[in-house]
Amino acid sequence: MAAQKIRWYVKAQLGVLLLPAGLCLFGEAVIRKGIQVLAATGKVETLTTPGPWFWYGTFGLILINAGVGLMIESGLLRGYPGRKP
Repeated sequence: MAAQKIRWYVKAQLGVLLLPAGLCLFGEAVIRKGIQVLAATGKVETLTTPGPWFWYGTFGLILINAGVGLMIESGLLRGYPGRKP
């Protein structure tokens, strides 16, 4: 029973940590894409290249979905282990 509670706690906390990490990466991708578009139009000059915004966004969306999925699985489907419905 204790192993089930630890597994539930780790899944719930991992979901809570993955969601904001994914949101940060997705926001970084949006910023990098914006810099690239502005640099292409000549409105702003960048000192460095904006970087691989596509992969930042892709990995960010993967983390967002994983975090939401873990939180839903741990909270809505089963709730805290050992709790009587």
